[in-house]
Amino acid sequence: LSTIKAFEELIVWQESRKFVNNIYKLTKNFPREELYGLTSQVRRAAVSIMSNIAEGFDRRTTKEFISFLIIARASVSEVQNDLYISLDLNYINKEKFQVNYDFAQKIAKLINGLITYLKSQTEIYTKTAKINEQTQQYF
Repeated sequence: LSTIKAFEELIVWQESRKFVNNIYKLTKNFPREELYGLTSQVRRAAVSIMSNIAEGFDRRTTKEFISFLIIARASVSEVQNDLYISLDLNYINKEKFQVNYDFAQKIAKLINGLITYLKSQTEIYTKTAKINEQTQQYF
């Protein structure tokens, strides 16, 4: 991750961007009365995924980045929930539901992988710092 200089380089952000575009296209044909309801809700949740990844990337600490990734992952679940509502109301068919649900799952797995990686790097740094502190007494 140290070689990545901008959030746009993160695969999880790139995939989230594609997902947002899919959700906007999917909801374009929702009933007009849903414009300020479900349409707005699912769109905002999808946007929240990529926004939280971007904002978290530019935070000062790994701990803060992880917190924003956790929020992004929760937004993935919100979109999946909204996809069920859309299916139940017959706004989308089973195929569109499944394609978008699976895409959301893919993003959730990418987020989880990044969180795991960041936590492992924090643990390595913490252990190294403790070892350095302990060995300083011998020099």
